[in-house]
Amino acid sequence: VQLQASGGGLVQAGGSLRLSCAASERTLSSYFMGWFRQTPGKEREFVATIRWSGGNTYYADSVKGRFTISRDYANNAVHLQMNNLKPEDTAVYYCAAGRSIVSTSTTPRGYNHWGQGTEVTVSQ
Repeated sequence: VQLQASGGGLVQAGGSLRLSCAASERTLSSYFMGWFRQTPGKEREFVATIRWSGGNTYYADSVKGRFTISRDYANNAVHLQMNNLKPEDTAVYYCAAGRSIVSTSTTPRGYNHWGQGTEVTVSQ
């Protein structure tokens, strides 16, 4: 499956952005989807994941209550609504897909397919 991430940009602290990840696969029922982020010199960090079948979600503690991951059946996409953004949320955000109908993953190696990344910058 090919993934295309979009929606990044520059926003002030406290603002919101909505990232989207469009998948080429017609049926995502066998997949779970996730968002990760990365800053220079650091490892890729887990943000959120959702199972396409069932919709179970899981979030990193650092974004819980501020970010929401959701499925978009009509467009074969996954969205990440980011509210109350903080400067420490600044990073390149990557969407990813892994194949399983019963589980998800919070580690990069649990995912088989990656999008190209979209940059999010949160200013003071």
